[in-house]
Amino acid sequence: MRDFWIACGHHLLDRNASGGLVVTGQFLKAYFVRPELMPPDDACDIERRLHRELRADPRRAVTKEEVAAIADADARENWQFVLAFRDLLLREPTLEAAYLALVRSGTINLPPLFLNQLVHVILRNALHGCEDSFVLRAAELFFRPQRVVPHEQSLLLGDEEVIGGRSPTPVLSLISMLGGATGAGVDVLGDANADSYWHRSDQFDLALDFSTGTRGPAALADVMKLWISHLLGVDVAIEPLSALRDAKLAWYVGLDAEATRIGDRLWHGETLDDRTMARVLALFRVTFADAHLVVDAVGREDVYLILAMSPDQLVRMKPQNLLTGLPIKHLEAMT
Repeated sequence: MRDFWIACGHHLLDRNASGGLVVTGQFLKAYFVRPELMPPDDACDIERRLHRELRADPRRAVTKEEVAAIADADARENWQFVLAFRDLLLREPTLEAAYLALVRSGTINLPPLFLNQLVHVILRNALHGCEDSFVLRAAELFFRPQRVVPHEQSLLLGDEEVIGGRSPTPVLSLISMLGGATGAGVDVLGDANADSYWHRSDQFDLALDFSTGTRGPAALADVMKLWISHLLGVDVAIEPLSALRDAKLAWYVGLDAEATRIGDRLWHGETLDDRTMARVLALFRVTFADAHLVVDAVGREDVYLILAMSPDQLVRMKPQNLLTGLPIKHLEAMT
């Protein structure tokens, strides 16, 4: 079985009997050795002691007063964030449960960095054993912003950090020092180079053809189906569609902020101009294996998922919307 996404730190975690990820001291230590938390030469004694002791015992209790006593304001903020994240992981039995608790709370007070890293490693767990490079590449949309690149008759998605000229994986992977930043160019994933994904998966340097009718939207549908099953235990079928304008949006989930805005406007009966509609990259229809799970208000109406790009041609997917926005009865009291 081939490995992938080494830099997410999945190999540092344990798994429980149900296959969920269980936090370990090694995983927590990986956060405490990140550059953002390394005390500089002029760091105060409190910051140095905190860093030293947490590297030795990453579960050590830390009081608010101790963090407040750190002299440097930026260092205080970094410690507040990482300790809040650590405490979340320690409160819950699995990383999956921690993620669900966070997105269902209605208030996410952590930087996107932490949310993306959590999604990254949970997806690595859910996709364990996957042998389809297209599915794995599509899964990158869940935790890596993408830039839309029109090319001839195709619509390509390229990793924003890579094609934007910055070094691959400087911050978005947990263990970026293991990622091996390179200056490799961006190729388009296809049958001829699909096998190369495995040895370059941490470089995020393969573009995905997301044109209508290609394997890109279908691969993303497969990832979304697996995501819902892994985290909610609900079986669905997800089908890519080709047109949004005539869809009756009785219930829809925007997979990003732009898609939510477009869906809301259509739901309220607005007629959108062609430029706005052109920002819709994909439309999906969701079918539930057990129709009894669907809230009564939806009935037999179709449920849609919308993916769109921002006016500056970026895709910033919010996979938490799939967990909190679907019309599932047993989720009503929890979201």
